[in-house]
Amino acid sequence: MTDTPPPATAAGYDPGLYNADLAPVPAERRDWSWVNMATVWMGMVHNIVVYEAASGLMALGLSAWECLEVVAVAYMVLFLAMWFNARAGTRYGIPFCVLIRSAFGPYGAQLPVVLRGFCAIFWFSVQAYAAAQAVDAVLSTLSPAWASMTPSLLGMQARMWLAMAMVWALHAWIASHGVHRIRNFELVAGPLVIIVGLLATIWGLRVGHGLGPLFAQPSHLHGAAFWSTFAMGVTGMIGMWATFAVNIPDLSRFVRSERDQVVGQAIGLPVTALVFTPMGIITTSATIILFGHPIWNPVDLLLALNHPVVTVLGGATLVLATLSVNVVANIMPACYDLVNLMPRRLDFNRASRLVLVLGVFFMPWLWFNEAAGIYRVLDLISGLLGPVTGIMLADFYIVRRQVLDVPALYRHGGRYDGRNGWNVPALAAFAAGGAVASAGHVVPGLAGLNTVAWFVGVAVGAGLYLALSPRRDAHPAEDAATLSNA
Repeated sequence: MTDTPPPATAAGYDPGLYNADLAPVPAERRDWSWVNMATVWMGMVHNIVVYEAASGLMALGLSAWECLEVVAVAYMVLFLAMWFNARAGTRYGIPFCVLIRSAFGPYGAQLPVVLRGFCAIFWFSVQAYAAAQAVDAVLSTLSPAWASMTPSLLGMQARMWLAMAMVWALHAWIASHGVHRIRNFELVAGPLVIIVGLLATIWGLRVGHGLGPLFAQPSHLHGAAFWSTFAMGVTGMIGMWATFAVNIPDLSRFVRSERDQVVGQAIGLPVTALVFTPMGIITTSATIILFGHPIWNPVDLLLALNHPVVTVLGGATLVLATLSVNVVANIMPACYDLVNLMPRRLDFNRASRLVLVLGVFFMPWLWFNEAAGIYRVLDLISGLLGPVTGIMLADFYIVRRQVLDVPALYRHGGRYDGRNGWNVPALAAFAAGGAVASAGHVVPGLAGLNTVAWFVGVAVGAGLYLALSPRRDAHPAEDAATLSNA
């Protein structure tokens, strides 16, 4: 991918901090409209985790209508966080791994970048393996020959290796031509998954003769128990996208205006989530009538229906939905993070291939069905990114007053260098915010913090960073030049 001039045009930039993929996207190359931003989010919100999210909330005692209230609050908070954090990307055309240098310094920035990259590659591996399971389930149903491929290698049957190869190849094809192919893919994939979801909802309404039994199920929680569960549900929903709230500039750098960024995210994030969640509840309500029990997992539903045409179309939709979320939410940020670590050796295309290889080395088939401990560790890592969000917002809006010296972000020894490349206030706020947000996992008496961990991390990270950081005066002349270069 080459969205910017080659490095030769950037005299004075440090080659350890700059290459063409990390460079600011020129204004004339920022061609994403609100439609592109909306369809990208549509593609990401439609995934199995979001589809099944209501089941977890209802299992805790909330009613279907209360689940929708949780979704509304959580996605509105996410929209606000991403709206404000995306603004620097839209204004200056820079990715997250460059923007974060303003607060952390060029070396200190590697800590949140590595954390974000690790989470991205892990979740790519999880989502891609889930898609491979869908491919295997569909082909096993349709082909006895496929189902008979049972020889095992490294703990996984041969047919699953083939299914994984298919899914990994599809990811490679979409990512192979960089951001613009990803944009064009999402332009089709996002709305297409919505259409299939609407067809499933119409089927559910016909079977259930209305909204179905799940919407008639009352709430089992009241008073303090309700509000505690409600807060935990909101935090859990936010947790699914907390990592992307950090690196949203990776997308917004390609958007042509602030208006396009805001309108696209408003339609694609809270509105789509509020449409997609009841789709899952209505479809699952129909399964209670047909099978006597709720089936929340779409793959299990396809197998239960046992209709070849439905199985093929449904399986293809699940794979499409997985590709849609994976290439944008996981592969794309991981690529930028890897390029940031090795700008002399990697570009976007090479980094995308490396992400695919690293995803295999996570070996998801060995722990996918027994992953409670690993998910807890990853929840802790994701919780550390709450303070990063708070630090980024405080730095850009209050410390920098929305003005950045973009060339200085690509050089050592400048105004963002901190102490030899490490900005101590950001590192201290990052450590303290992460410790407080995660305290409930290790200190039983503080378990209540887990229900609002992301909010605590954002608040502590932002507050401590502001307390430790000196206010900096803007430099109008230099900033005018910076904006023209961006």
